[in-house]
Amino acid sequence: MARPELAAGARPRRPRRAPRQLSLAEVKTRGGPRPGSGRKPADPTARKNVVHRTRPAHDADYPVHVTMRRAKGLPSFRAERVRRVLENAVRNTRRDGFRITHYSMQADHIHILVEADDPTALTNGMRSFSVRIAMRLNARILGRPRGRVWGDRYHRRDLRGPRAVRNVLVYILANHLKHGEYDVGLLDPCSSGPWFGGWSTPVERPPDPSPVEEPLTWVLRDGWHTKGGGRLRLGEVPLALRV
Repeated sequence: MARPELAAGARPRRPRRAPRQLSLAEVKTRGGPRPGSGRKPADPTARKNVVHRTRPAHDADYPVHVTMRRAKGLPSFRAERVRRVLENAVRNTRRDGFRITHYSMQADHIHILVEADDPTALTNGMRSFSVRIAMRLNARILGRPRGRVWGDRYHRRDLRGPRAVRNVLVYILANHLKHGEYDVGLLDPCSSGPWFGGWSTPVERPPDPSPVEEPLTWVLRDGWHTKGGGRLRLGEVPLALRV
């Protein structure tokens, strides 16, 4: 067949080429991968985040040890102004079916021991406590309307037995020794230790009322010392520090 004549000014059509599989690097788009994009390799020396998995069912007969870590770049939780904000947040967290019974504040995290009557009370109580601290730190310490205060979801450990509860009481109330805060003495002012009634020797309590609530579970009220190893000794260190 004779080739039709091209119209004036028209360009001849290029012959079609067979399609070729391109690599991702050759594909030109408005988005897609760019040099240096994507998830960065994990720092092997960094602390791992709490795994996002379904938490275990809560039993109202057992207390829960909770650890909450602050976001990077925030002032120490043991600084005087910050400590008072946190202590008042503990004091003001009063909810039906949820009780904070012990606490300890370290530079970049908080330990608390809580009781809850059911899983819903535990979830709502922890949410209320974490939000209350975040709002107060942002407004009163950081001078901003909002911002990230917590670096990760809280870590939870249920304590099933008198010995486990006693070990955690030592861990929380003497946690400052674990982190080298020896200058404040054996009784940490950044904890509920000064109000604690389970020391083996008498301790003069502060004039202010205790910021924490009295425990109601048997294992945290009596069982930890009657069946778990006796009352706590001033200067008793967590298991992690014992030789």
